[in-house]
Amino acid sequence: MQMLKRIVQPLIIEALSSMGVEQMPVEKMLQPSRELDQGDLALPCFPFAKRLGMAPAEIAEQLAKHVAEHPAIGEVSGVNGYLNIRANPVWIVEQLMEFGTQGSHPSPNRSVLIEHTSANPNGPFHVGRARNAILGDTLVRLHRLFGNDVTAEYYVDDMGKQVAVLAWALEHLSAEDVEAQLVGREPVNPSWKGKADHERVRWYQAAQAIRQGDESADEIEKIIGTMVHASENGDEAVLASFQAAYQPVLEGMLSTLGRLGIHFDRFTKESIFVTNGDVGRLMERLGNLEINGEADNGAQYLDLGARGLKGKTEFFYRRGDGSSLYATRDIAYHMWKWTQGGDLINVLGEDHKLQAKQVGMTLEELGEQRPEVVFYSFIKLPEGKMSTRRGNVVFMDDLLEEAKEQAAVVVRELRPHYEEEKISTIAEAVGTSAVRFNIIKVSPEKGFTFRWEDALTFEAGSAPFIMYSHTRACSIRKRVENEVGPIETVLSGNTEPEDNFSDGLITLLRVLAVHQDRVEKAVNDHRPHLFAEHMLHLANAYNAFYRDCHILSDGEVNGFYLWLSELARSIMKDGMEGLGLVAIEEM
Repeated sequence: MQMLKRIVQPLIIEALSSMGVEQMPVEKMLQPSRELDQGDLALPCFPFAKRLGMAPAEIAEQLAKHVAEHPAIGEVSGVNGYLNIRANPVWIVEQLMEFGTQGSHPSPNRSVLIEHTSANPNGPFHVGRARNAILGDTLVRLHRLFGNDVTAEYYVDDMGKQVAVLAWALEHLSAEDVEAQLVGREPVNPSWKGKADHERVRWYQAAQAIRQGDESADEIEKIIGTMVHASENGDEAVLASFQAAYQPVLEGMLSTLGRLGIHFDRFTKESIFVTNGDVGRLMERLGNLEINGEADNGAQYLDLGARGLKGKTEFFYRRGDGSSLYATRDIAYHMWKWTQGGDLINVLGEDHKLQAKQVGMTLEELGEQRPEVVFYSFIKLPEGKMSTRRGNVVFMDDLLEEAKEQAAVVVRELRPHYEEEKISTIAEAVGTSAVRFNIIKVSPEKGFTFRWEDALTFEAGSAPFIMYSHTRACSIRKRVENEVGPIETVLSGNTEPEDNFSDGLITLLRVLAVHQDRVEKAVNDHRPHLFAEHMLHLANAYNAFYRDCHILSDGEVNGFYLWLSELARSIMKDGMEGLGLVAIEEM
């Protein structure tokens, strides 16, 4: 609780000084309590033991007596070697009424460019790709919630072998050829007929089958290799054929992402850095570096081992024929991104760690900065489950439809009087939010196994649980407006708190008081799951407040309770949007 820490920190420093302890890093040591029931802030007293010749538990108890009183402090105690401080709920109310959850020190605004997703446009989005998109979009949303100016960027791989395979297939294979190659495979789901990502992926799959076993495979491989080589040398005709092949697929993929609330501000094609000359100029600069080397076949590389890289130290950036590699173009892309202003954040799978390190070291060698990188572990699928006929791949479109159907079943059971159109709207919001939250709530570096039952749960700890708490606050607002009058008019009256605060009310106040702290930590540490946990705490706290505090009773409104309910409703709505959950008003 930063608003409390700013007040308490100098009081603790003064108290320590009176006990004979000076020049200790109290600012770093004083941190939020691990558990809410322990207090709001905690200071470990173990580092003071040697200096004072006392046990940490005794130091904590003595220090508690030396901390000066302040209206912000509700309770100070020493427990098991920790000084625990709890905020005064009345003071929290005063702070929230004056400053809201932002506190008295608004967050500085900074410019940030976040690149995420950038999946190869050769087929539909599947669950394995979803973590990058959902994690990246949540970082974009949280940065905006924090007050940063964010550009969400999609780097389009428009010249790789996968795009070349798709372009070759579309040019050389008929629909009959494709179906002949894919005999025995599951056909396109009728639901996705006309959706280019689902339809064109079959051309890609057929080409892959031919490349692996057809007698003409070698000749086809040469043609595809020639196409890739031409694209890497900026052949505009080939690049145009590539775009004609992948653009409808990309649009289909973006349609799927849009259903999850994922959108991009800018699309940058890989090929532009070849055609505008950036890559050529870059290779000249790299060739003049002192760590440049040349292989027997004429390919050029940087010896990053000379700069401390372990393992694979040769970073190739130019082929023997003079063409560039993907990593070379990636460096040119990053150099361009730094000219756009602001900080750079990339979201990458853990399998890109070595390349990210190589790119970062090369950028530094060129006098540029490294971008920040958020790595994530991959989603696994349980063996023998899902759609084995698709190679154990679960398409996001199918998952979202399943999520919507299961949500609709629950809504029909709970609200049998709702019309089907309303049920469909609610089910879409609940289903997509549940899928997002299932991925967000796991720490990025932790892998996990995707299971339908986990993604679509509607129990506590899920997106629907948070959504229901928000709709409960919306319901209170509507009741007040219907039975009493406009909210603004009601809140213009008495909103002074009563003398007695219930446990539920105090818990809600404390959770609201740390809201901005939780946003800041999730943003600065690139850990959206921490904010997801906070939103679950907020939903739980609101439900406890709702249980303990009657806002509207016999036509009479408790102004203070209504003010707090409205603040919590607004914060829940903002927080849900920060996670990409749909803040519907009825469930």
